[in-house]
Amino acid sequence: VMLLNKPRGILCTMSDDQGRPCIGDYLREREGKLFHVGRLDQDTEGLLLITNDGELAHRLMHPSYRVTKTYLAEVLGPIPKDLGRRLRAGIQLDDGMAKVDRFKLVDVNQGRALVEVVLHEGRKRIVRRLLKAAGHPVQRLVRTAIGEVQLGNERPGAIRRLNRQEVGSLYRLVGM
Repeated sequence: VMLLNKPRGILCTMSDDQGRPCIGDYLREREGKLFHVGRLDQDTEGLLLITNDGELAHRLMHPSYRVTKTYLAEVLGPIPKDLGRRLRAGIQLDDGMAKVDRFKLVDVNQGRALVEVVLHEGRKRIVRRLLKAAGHPVQRLVRTAIGEVQLGNERPGAIRRLNRQEVGSLYRLVGM
């Protein structure tokens, strides 16, 4: 299992018939069939897991396993005191209710705020849609963790193999 720090502007696909930059460009040298765990939209950067274990990839993405994903979002402030409570209670989106597992205000600076959002849902652009519906459009979004696996200080585009503890934690998380 590998971790890719997906740069902004890169498509979450192994190849693109229009020749746009995609994660497959970073994995050309790798052998065998590879699966990416979940997707990050083109404008979102950060942790993406790459594995050759299709069952592990499926379970990590399936909502019934409740695998948490952690994001740092830069949003327009100010942040009202009840935002965390509202996001945990749930906000109605066009495809149903959505809510976060945890919310934390990390930093506030010059009309912008850095917030940490943890959720186990994987609907398309869920973090962006949730924060926008709450009145705080996302300016920048980075996925920093999946389960216990953390994005370290890898630069964008860097790939590293997970250590045995990280791999073990992923398999335990999904009962494999």
